[in-house]
Amino acid sequence: MKILPIIDSSRTELFEIFKDLHTHPELGFNEVRTSKIVGEKLKKWGIDEIHYGLGGTGVVGIIHGRLPGNQRVGLRADMDALPIHEETNLSYKSKNDGVMHACGHDGHTTMLLGAAKHLASTRNFTGTVIVIFQPAEEGLGGARKMLSDGLFDKFPCDEIYGIHNWPNGSLGHVGICKGRAMAGSTFFDIKVNGTGSHAAMPHQAKDPLMIAATLVSQLQTIVSRNVEPIESCVVSVTKFESGSAYNVVPDTATLCGTIRYFSDEVRELAETRMIDICDGLAKAYDVEIGVKLRNVFNVLINDVELSDAYLEAAADIVGPQNVTDQQKPVTGSEDFADMLQRVPGAYCIVGHGENIAVHNPEYSLDPEVIPIGASILARVAERRLAG
Repeated sequence: MKILPIIDSSRTELFEIFKDLHTHPELGFNEVRTSKIVGEKLKKWGIDEIHYGLGGTGVVGIIHGRLPGNQRVGLRADMDALPIHEETNLSYKSKNDGVMHACGHDGHTTMLLGAAKHLASTRNFTGTVIVIFQPAEEGLGGARKMLSDGLFDKFPCDEIYGIHNWPNGSLGHVGICKGRAMAGSTFFDIKVNGTGSHAAMPHQAKDPLMIAATLVSQLQTIVSRNVEPIESCVVSVTKFESGSAYNVVPDTATLCGTIRYFSDEVRELAETRMIDICDGLAKAYDVEIGVKLRNVFNVLINDVELSDAYLEAAADIVGPQNVTDQQKPVTGSEDFADMLQRVPGAYCIVGHGENIAVHNPEYSLDPEVIPIGASILARVAERRLAG
């Protein structure tokens, strides 16, 4: 590994920042303490401009190179945690009960801070680097809120780069999937309004629980019998809520879940079939079934040319043997996709020494990946603004 010198000499400081953020996680749009720490560090390290409040708790920093130039490169990290109770044995585990950095956004924030420190210290580039610390990535629309608040109108970028840790046991292995890399996502809420009764007299009811159970199995036919086999789509029911007593047939039942897709055509097909299936069951059982659909993530599409540029920068840090453009697409989603719809760029993953999956209460991020990620972010900015 060829960690950039300023970042390498800042390991202790960066690790302390990371551990502090991990100990005090904050949910989306509530990253008040995190944003304050980010701003304080940027100010301490001489970033030219610091702007607060985009997307509610977002922070944007502006770093000018030694020589003037018109090119502008954006670097982005997410800051929010998840509503998960941490079950690690880390000495710096979460002190906020029921909230945990179970996806490594504390590490991403620290990586971008490390990159900003290096870039502000060396300024070995022309033009401008814009560092973007985004709130509320975890399904809450933080990227869209920053965009609606004028992110790229106020701070235009010609290209933009993001990064995500990957707990695969391979420290410093960097991968990119060119083109369609991560799925888009629609969340759904379905409510069955039936008629309750005494449990001993179900013939007097229009049992919403039974109807909802039928609906769960019927929704699986969307993928198996409607989506073309060579296309990718996932329909998952993740919540089923109904009833409150042993001897009562309830009035209502609620289903919630997600659709994942890689094309708008597949999304439209899945959403239409979901509505049709609900309408059909409503007629068959003489009940009302309401469906609410909300798109929360777009498909993440990596620019082919900029993906190559990103991997070349990563190879400077981790060596060419540790980079690949053969990363497979994943059905997970990431709202950096919304920024990529406005500005071309690329999103890479960087492996680290842990192997428990993200969004798990026992997940942890190997701090050794932080200087690697910071160096990659700084290096791609320097390469793209080489003049």
